[in-house]
Amino acid sequence: MPGDDATDLSKTLAQSLRFDDDGATPNSQLPVLLYRLTFDPAADKAALFEAMFAEHRWTPLWRDGIFDYHHFHPNAHEALGIARGQARVTLGGEAGQTLTVKAGDVLVLPAGTGHRCVEHSSDFLVVGAYPQGQENYAIQRPDSRLHSQALARIAEVAVPEHDPVTGQQLPGWH
Repeated sequence: MPGDDATDLSKTLAQSLRFDDDGATPNSQLPVLLYRLTFDPAADKAALFEAMFAEHRWTPLWRDGIFDYHHFHPNAHEALGIARGQARVTLGGEAGQTLTVKAGDVLVLPAGTGHRCVEHSSDFLVVGAYPQGQENYAIQRPDSRLHSQALARIAEVAVPEHDPVTGQQLPGWH
């Protein structure tokens, strides 16, 4: 796990970010959570993220990058563990916020939250995970014509019982 054996991730604090609905990208009333974890530099961070997510009942489904176009998941929450490299990622849709993420960071995105990769290092690798029962996630691009349908789908997505990083309740989600 991150840090040394004495690290208690249940006390790890997340930065909360909020994004408004822009009429095409719904975003969420729930906050995006950004964790900045520290790992042993020699650690296999992808394997550690997969184990941590699975332990907290989030299913790790893939290792890859982040799409370079704005999109969101109307039927699932998503955890993105940055296993290698760094990237600039825009959250919240076209008018959202661009931030830099690096190895050790975790983004927890509520259903409906827009995201895209603006640029990344050549070694950029992400582990994507979804709460158990939400593994069949849909990918939707922002579209004002489909906005009300997306909002209806998002409203049906259950809040996970556990934070993918700490295993506790998700801060600001209950």
